[in-house]
Amino acid sequence: MSLFGFRYYLVTIMRTQMALLLSFVLAAHAKAPKSAAALFDSTRIWEVHLKFEAAQWTAMEPTGGPQAGIPGGPGGPRGFGPAMMLAPAFQKADLDGDGKISREEFTTLGKTWFTTWDKAQKGSLTDADLRAGVGSLIGPMPPPVMIGGPGGPRGMLGPEGGRNGASAMAGIEFPYAHAELDFDGTSLKDVAVRYKGNSTFMMSRNSLKRSMKIDLNKYTKGQKFAGVTTLNLHSNVMDASWMKEPLSYALFRDGKVPAPRVAYARVYVTVPGKHDKQYLGLYSLVEDIDTEFAQERYGKAAGAIFKPSTRSLFSDLGDDWKKYKQTYYPKTELTDAQKQRVIAMSRLVSSASDADFVAKINDFLDVDEFARYLAINVWLANMDSILAMGQNYYLHLDSKSQKFQILPWDLDLSFGGMGGSTQLSIEKPWQGQNKFLERLFAVPAFKAAYLLRIKEFNQSIFQPERIAKLVETTGAQIRGAVQQESKEKLERFEKALRGESEARPPGRMGPMGPGGPGGPAVSAFSRDRAKSVAAQLSGESKGQEAGGMFGGPRGPGGPGGPGGFNPAMMIVPGFVKALDTNQDRVVSQEEFQSGFTRWFEAWAGKEGSLTAEQLRAGINRDLALPMPGPGMMPF
Repeated sequence: MSLFGFRYYLVTIMRTQMALLLSFVLAAHAKAPKSAAALFDSTRIWEVHLKFEAAQWTAMEPTGGPQAGIPGGPGGPRGFGPAMMLAPAFQKADLDGDGKISREEFTTLGKTWFTTWDKAQKGSLTDADLRAGVGSLIGPMPPPVMIGGPGGPRGMLGPEGGRNGASAMAGIEFPYAHAELDFDGTSLKDVAVRYKGNSTFMMSRNSLKRSMKIDLNKYTKGQKFAGVTTLNLHSNVMDASWMKEPLSYALFRDGKVPAPRVAYARVYVTVPGKHDKQYLGLYSLVEDIDTEFAQERYGKAAGAIFKPSTRSLFSDLGDDWKKYKQTYYPKTELTDAQKQRVIAMSRLVSSASDADFVAKINDFLDVDEFARYLAINVWLANMDSILAMGQNYYLHLDSKSQKFQILPWDLDLSFGGMGGSTQLSIEKPWQGQNKFLERLFAVPAFKAAYLLRIKEFNQSIFQPERIAKLVETTGAQIRGAVQQESKEKLERFEKALRGESEARPPGRMGPMGPGGPGGPAVSAFSRDRAKSVAAQLSGESKGQEAGGMFGGPRGPGGPGGPGGFNPAMMIVPGFVKALDTNQDRVVSQEEFQSGFTRWFEAWAGKEGSLTAEQLRAGINRDLALPMPGPGMMPF
């Protein structure tokens, strides 16, 4: 072969190899989504692999809070644990005020608590006794307006300029860390990752499977994927079916309410020396409500986006925008006119005469859209929303109409997941006082539109047979990914698909309302809810007004007492796990005192007395919510 021929042969081979290599590359990326619609395809389960350097993985742990620097237990964040609420009560044992708690002081505290809590003098404490006792130590939170007093305008607010929510209010910060993201074969360099959530994070803090937010643009300006800059990975730790949030968003969209789209993702993590592509589990990949979301639905002039935290939406806080800013937590840069629009709407709701309110509300509110939103939210008995908790919704101010719209968010506790009853009243579905909703329901045209929508949806998108089919289809799609997490989770999942709620053993409490962990199963809830709504529309039933934190009636014996949420419901399982050594569902006096003795010896170490730091560390380690068992939240 001539030199020329040999060169031609080499070039041909190289071209062939390059073509093959290019074909492999193209094939690998052929399935990479090119648009948000393709990315958030509900039929897809993507593979997401996050890679951290060890220092960055550690840096992502939450910081701050009353006990900054105190470990929150194995795998738990610093400052984020039951010591935030319990340490002050334990520190009352320091009777001589020397800053330390002796063995005698500590055991005396235990005897005092047991005697006080055993009101019936039975010589033992039930879950109910413990809830009442622990609740008396920390007190109920006002429902759930924590700043400004019960029924006041303020919500669960974080520090000025920061995010809102229960964890932010406690001073907890979720720092971003640097990572590399492999999204189903597409590599994205230097992305920002942080944990997210309030109750969701609390429920998963001792587990690797935590909800996360990924910002593609924070460290690498201009970086996008499928046209978006933010990815939300929601862990579904409070939903045994993995589908309450995805199905709820789909139902809102079916009802013509703008709502995020959702796909699924198997999520893996690699940290050198710690985790080698470890499977965290099946997550929901949820579209962010941001400027990109708004522009796709409303055009380039998308308007303003807010994420309020308040049970008293549109309360008049005066003329200064600074008093509104943290409550409404704007997610976009606001013009002066947009700020004034919030203030003007607040004045209308707070102080306009009935005649003026009826005459002007249509100028400020997209009434048809809100009737649709509220009808769906009420049908789903989604109490972790504007109906009770005053959170988990976005406010959009349209740039053209200058009208407000409310968009749903964070729906993993829908379908009665936060205790919303299937009998929840459609006439008065909100908890406590809510002037915005009360005034709207007093407008005949709005109430008629709302009831018309709830009747329409009850006969169409909420048909139990339709929802059962959606459950079946989604279950078949994600079963393999759930099975990959654990056998126990698969068993819970299968029960949820069959419409069976996880029953609690007698006397045991789970963190959420009726129906077991995370509430009733989707299909069972939908069947009963459709019947209840039909009966209320026909006048055969009045339903059940929301009370306390839950859909059931308010009352002294209800969760958290009259109208409030008692954090004891989150702490008592730790007490039970630590003290009920024979697991007979009651804590005897001997078990109670022995438990206090064990705690002192474990927490004080060789010192012979407990410092405040040792006390907080011990509480966070030994009284953190236990991993799931019967009647507990699935992780």
